[in-house]
Amino acid sequence: GWSGRGGQTRNPYLLDRSPCGSSSGSGASIAANLAAVAVGTETDGSIVCPSSICGLVGIKPTLGLVSRSGIIPISHSQDTAGPMTRTVADAAILLTALVGADAKDSATKTAKIEKDYTQFLQKDGLKGARIGVARDYFGRSETVDKLMNDALDAMKNAGAILIDVTFPTLRQFGDAEYEVLLFEFKADLNQYLAQRGGKYRTLADLIKFNEENREKEMPYFGQEIFIQAEAKNDLEDRAYRLALLQSKVLTQDKGIDAVIKKDNLDAIVAPSNSPTWMIDLVNGDCGSNYISSSSLAAAAGYPNITVPAGILRELPIGISFFGGAFTEAKLIKYAYAFEQITKARRTPKFLATAQ
Repeated sequence: GWSGRGGQTRNPYLLDRSPCGSSSGSGASIAANLAAVAVGTETDGSIVCPSSICGLVGIKPTLGLVSRSGIIPISHSQDTAGPMTRTVADAAILLTALVGADAKDSATKTAKIEKDYTQFLQKDGLKGARIGVARDYFGRSETVDKLMNDALDAMKNAGAILIDVTFPTLRQFGDAEYEVLLFEFKADLNQYLAQRGGKYRTLADLIKFNEENREKEMPYFGQEIFIQAEAKNDLEDRAYRLALLQSKVLTQDKGIDAVIKKDNLDAIVAPSNSPTWMIDLVNGDCGSNYISSSSLAAAAGYPNITVPAGILRELPIGISFFGGAFTEAKLIKYAYAFEQITKARRTPKFLATAQ
């Protein structure tokens, strides 16, 4: 939530708490009713996390469903824009406007696009759906587990068939994903900056700028990731190609696709988050048994939708629906049905008081 230009973004539910990131402003502003909808961008969690932590619906689409043109890049194999809204209906409307082929983005050429995602806003959408429950993300917080189990009961009562699942490769792809991000960040950012034709044309230029403006840009944080990325070679490097292959195989073939095929599932659900942490500019983020289920779908390039599931100690908790490539239509159907039967979202207290 930190920006050298704008300062620290805060969570509108409790102002001393983090709004998560990196689409922090998008999450906080929509939760605070400063706008109707926002477009966030995600590499890993940057739509899902601020959406869930700020009590919103967030859709991280399949890679290629929405054009990546104009997005300041981190990783072309994971980056995507997506809706951040207060309701599933608003998210479906915005997604319909965002999708489409782009001659400048080759990933959009093979995308399976629906003309109108609002047609999947079905109140009985969970009836007969086979939903995998990702138990790997349970057991870290008793209160989050209880809230999630209540959410699962609501889904079951709406006609969903729930099957417990686990992901054997869940903790095996993190290092490969990070290696990919470092390589692609340098290559993609250098290309983006060169096309802009501005004063700063490379990652090395940005590193130098940050050092020269350390008091404004880095009063609390360093630029270690910038420096690590700058040290990488180009995308022909064998280490990059192996890491990319490993990341995709472990999250796609041996990950989401394998689990869905094994039990003939339509989608998978998991807690999106636990209560957010306090903003601490001295010690940094505290772990507090934090729960995040975004990485699997993010690294795979597959869709993920988070929907408000409840409130714990004044802080929002979301539930994520994710699945195979280009299954946004089904996920919207399940997310909408869940939203309608639970009505779990609550506005921030300061807004409720003002109204």
